[in-house]
Amino acid sequence: MAPQEVRVPGRSTGATTRTKAGHEEKTTPDAPLRVLIVEDNLPFLGLLTSIVRQQPHLKIIAVSQNGLEAVQLSKSLQPELVLLDIGLPGLNGIDAARQIRQLAPVAKIVFVTQESSPDVVEEAFRAGACGFVRKVRTEKDLVIAIVNVCKGAQFVSHGLR
Repeated sequence: MAPQEVRVPGRSTGATTRTKAGHEEKTTPDAPLRVLIVEDNLPFLGLLTSIVRQQPHLKIIAVSQNGLEAVQLSKSLQPELVLLDIGLPGLNGIDAARQIRQLAPVAKIVFVTQESSPDVVEEAFRAGACGFVRKVRTEKDLVIAIVNVCKGAQFVSHGLR
């Protein structure tokens, strides 16, 4: 089965984002969606980056392995999409998401985690998540989740909520 391509609907022309060096960068409807990946497990980080790199409408702008750094990167880089684990060193993903929502309000947050309790899923959405993907379903669900959140919908992996 070929990977589903992510299309970024509803991107406004002339939106401005700030690069790591502090320069403003204009985005266009055809510009790739700027992605921050936050995952502390290196083999799984490799899987996430591989899936994202296969999507021409996504561009990885930074990778982090802890929650505190993710918050700092979100503030300085203003990503449009954050793929975020919950069990992170420094600051857990849910607390990081709360701060990211304040510092990078345009960012859509998709949790990619092994957590699966209904309470954790609910807390993730209260913290600002648009999507929740179980790690065991990443290869099946991640691109679908990204497509859905880019369209303004929420996504939750099968068997949750």
